[in-house]
Amino acid sequence: MKTVKSVLPKMAGFFLVMLIITSVIYPAVITAAANVAFGHEANGSVIVGKDGTKYGSALLAQEFTGNQYLWGRVMNVDTGTFTDENGEPLAYAGASNKTPAGSELEAMIAERVEKIRAAHPEKGEEPIPVDLVTCSGSGLDPEISPAAAGYQAERIARERNMAVEDVETVISRYTTGRFLGMFGEPRVNVLKVNLALDGLI
Repeated sequence: MKTVKSVLPKMAGFFLVMLIITSVIYPAVITAAANVAFGHEANGSVIVGKDGTKYGSALLAQEFTGNQYLWGRVMNVDTGTFTDENGEPLAYAGASNKTPAGSELEAMIAERVEKIRAAHPEKGEEPIPVDLVTCSGSGLDPEISPAAAGYQAERIARERNMAVEDVETVISRYTTGRFLGMFGEPRVNVLKVNLALDGLI
């Protein structure tokens, strides 16, 4: 009959082997495979400009407020709650958690609608695409719908003294269709469009 003492070395050996496999070998193999097969995505989908400058990730929104830029979704970023070990503020993003039945969300949307109407007088009472006046679940959605991007084309063209068709061409270049032609919705990457408009990519 085996005792605990007799099987303990085998148990310890098995534990060490599994520890090495699961915490060292497996992560190393997966990381290497990801870098070979999906190098750009595995390293954060960083957008590199013509001059080699890294302008950010295609997966994270950046806020653009100038009239010459494509505006993204409402960002919900808190930079005052959390700090690092040096006391520097850390950005934290998330859903607004405002109830659709509450006055806060209604007021936020009304303020955004007023801003967009003022910036696009040529649109009159044309409906504003909903993603331009609402926040995403992450608070850092890097993309908007083609309708939301197209809505802004005339303003951008006016501010940059460009033809509307040229702005629409840039927007089209950074529009991604449905995955496999059937999953999800077409979407426009705001950061890529703005960097292209500035001639940086």
